[in-house]
Amino acid sequence: MMPSSSQSILRTSAWRPLLRIVLTLLAMLAVAIRPAMAQSILRDAETEALFQDMMDPLLVAAGLQPGQVRVHLLGDPSINAFVAGSQDVYVFAGLIEAADTAEEVQGVLAHELGHVIGGHAIRVNDGAKTATGISLLSLLLGAAAIAAGAGEAGMGVMMAGQQAALGKFLAFSRVQESTADAAGAQYLSKAGISGRGSLAFFKKLQNLEFRYAVKQDDDQAYGRTHPMSGDRIQTLREVYVIDPAWAKPADPAIEKRFQRIKAKLSGFMTDPDRTLRKFPETNTSIPARYARAYAWHRSAYPQKALAEVDALLKTDPSDPYFLELEGQVLLESGRPKEAIPALRKAVTISRSQPLISATLGHALIATEDPANFAEAEEVLKTAVALDNQNPFAWYQLGIVYANKGDQARAALASAERYTLQGGQASLALRNAELAMQGLSQGTPDWIRAQDISLVARAEVERERKRR
Repeated sequence: MMPSSSQSILRTSAWRPLLRIVLTLLAMLAVAIRPAMAQSILRDAETEALFQDMMDPLLVAAGLQPGQVRVHLLGDPSINAFVAGSQDVYVFAGLIEAADTAEEVQGVLAHELGHVIGGHAIRVNDGAKTATGISLLSLLLGAAAIAAGAGEAGMGVMMAGQQAALGKFLAFSRVQESTADAAGAQYLSKAGISGRGSLAFFKKLQNLEFRYAVKQDDDQAYGRTHPMSGDRIQTLREVYVIDPAWAKPADPAIEKRFQRIKAKLSGFMTDPDRTLRKFPETNTSIPARYARAYAWHRSAYPQKALAEVDALLKTDPSDPYFLELEGQVLLESGRPKEAIPALRKAVTISRSQPLISATLGHALIATEDPANFAEAEEVLKTAVALDNQNPFAWYQLGIVYANKGDQARAALASAERYTLQGGQASLALRNAELAMQGLSQGTPDWIRAQDISLVARAEVERERKRR
């Protein structure tokens, strides 16, 4: 809260615009240091499997265990990626669309892993605290100076403070980016992956800078969170071209899978008409059929979508992701019973991949046939055991429990779901407490409900204090 003497300042029309500018700068700084967690995460079994297979060699090169860092896909068209928390990398859909090869994406993953190993997602908070501290201090000093009658001097202090704060944060960020570049190059080298893709992607970023007329001189670099792309390319080229892996061919299996994923993502996110123009029916490649299947499905032409899926299955009848797509199209077209055989086969082949299992559970429930609910419970319990971060699977499992009359576990499943969805702390608390009332005290389910209750109650209290 601002001191009472500053209220007269806000009523002074001469200073109000300047104060608004300062407050806007503060807001911009806050946005700059906050991870973009508001984006929607896209869950797809095939994409997540590919990301992990692309990341695991880099993890081993960095001295970590396979699977220790997870890669998440965000449904945003921006060309971006970032690290949040300590062991989570987020890649934007726009980056996948912009990349021409899997090696380009691996170059980005290696860079982001450099942030993980460097602890930048944690340490950035320290840099942000320093920058914010300068901002707040200058704001208070400036307000005091204006209140004392030294208006111009006060505004000078405030504006200089904001510039110093922003400059300190940007410098802090640029150092981290350069460190991550160097670390990423080391991980690619140790993993035996060429740096060609990394350089190619930085060249794409540089072309964007040229397109938007971003000046490439040192003065402009001062106001940036990242080093200039041209400087990064020059520095990294000197490292990559002498590396033994520079001329090594790309992994053909990874590249083939990447082109499938890229086409699938295009079909899922891009306007269907645009997708069908990009992948005309004369193109009978697997990526093209994949993209068209999604485009036709989104356009409400299930038979055309299924025709593309049938063609895909002729190339490989045991591909779990082709089978999953067949089941998805049938299920979402109101034919859940017909979807079950394909999804069952996909679950068996993929060894109970949790996302596919969740879809099978959904199809079994959607038949509204009580005879299918026991199987639905089994596959959904397996799904959440292997991946408890899927709110949809918890929702479906709650339906199964409610149908059985097990209201306590139905409430616990709902509590799990609301905990994952974010911003639903009050509903998570209500359901967790309801579950505790119906569960035997001390059992694993009761303890889990208690844990959710404690966390949700603390979040509800924090929200109450913010108001």
